[in-house]
Amino acid sequence: MMNDLIARAPEVAQAQAEGRPVVALESTIITHGMPYPQNLETAQRVEAEVRAAGAVPATIAVMDGRIRVGLDADSLEALASTPGTQVMKLSRADLAACLALRRTGATTVAATMICADLAGIQTFATGGIGGVHRGAETSFDVSADLQELARTPVTVVAAGAKAILDLPKTLEVLETLGVPVIAFGQDQLPAFWSRESGLTAPLRMDDPAQIAASARLRRRLGLGGGQLVVNPIPRDAEISRAQMIPVVEQALAEAEAQGIAAKTVTPFLLQRIYELTEGRSLVANIALVLNNARLAARIAAAMAEDA
Repeated sequence: MMNDLIARAPEVAQAQAEGRPVVALESTIITHGMPYPQNLETAQRVEAEVRAAGAVPATIAVMDGRIRVGLDADSLEALASTPGTQVMKLSRADLAACLALRRTGATTVAATMICADLAGIQTFATGGIGGVHRGAETSFDVSADLQELARTPVTVVAAGAKAILDLPKTLEVLETLGVPVIAFGQDQLPAFWSRESGLTAPLRMDDPAQIAASARLRRRLGLGGGQLVVNPIPRDAEISRAQMIPVVEQALAEAEAQGIAAKTVTPFLLQRIYELTEGRSLVANIALVLNNARLAARIAAAMAEDA
């Protein structure tokens, strides 16, 4: 039975019973995105932003053979302080295996969408989604996040795809899969650390209620899958595209020179970008996640009003 697999935190269960808005949050940013204790502090700040905006946060992870939907203070601390090498990084392919093995697992965008949908949560805030990697025409390295957006009915709020990816190809694949890509408050697609990517977003909406209505109408029309809301990083926190392009290119060149490939590419690139920007990339990352949490809470509130 599905209830045997899902353990909702009391705060989340009560909010759902009362029809109040809930926002799902991923856990790989905690286990694989930042060092301890900065990861814990950021997770706590993101949850606080969701609450301040009128919704209930539900950080999702796999622990003790169950999908935890909402973590109490002790569980969040335990997850944040566990070395990333001891935590499985979960996507669609390994979610069930992690449960079977009773391992601790942190959910990526794809796995968080699956778990949120199972738990009846329609809105999810993250930093950036995965996408098509540079050189994917030979490596076939395409994130499972894109397929998940096409099949699982969750609205995902992100600051775009990570700028280390091939953004034009990522946008093309999302279009092919029929995923709505909605830029919030601007015409251009944001590029994670930067507000602009040089690419025009397929759709633009300026009101969270419009985004909530779009999700509702997709269900009424029988259209499967979710929608991607790309929310630009706040102006005072962004690293401009002109500054980021040479940094990303240098990091990519170093990865290729060192023969770094597959799952080790993204962690290497993010670490090198952190070093090359003297820590500014991490400061920007935190700012954009907080900003996405605020917007997701507003969208979730609008969805709750429509329910």
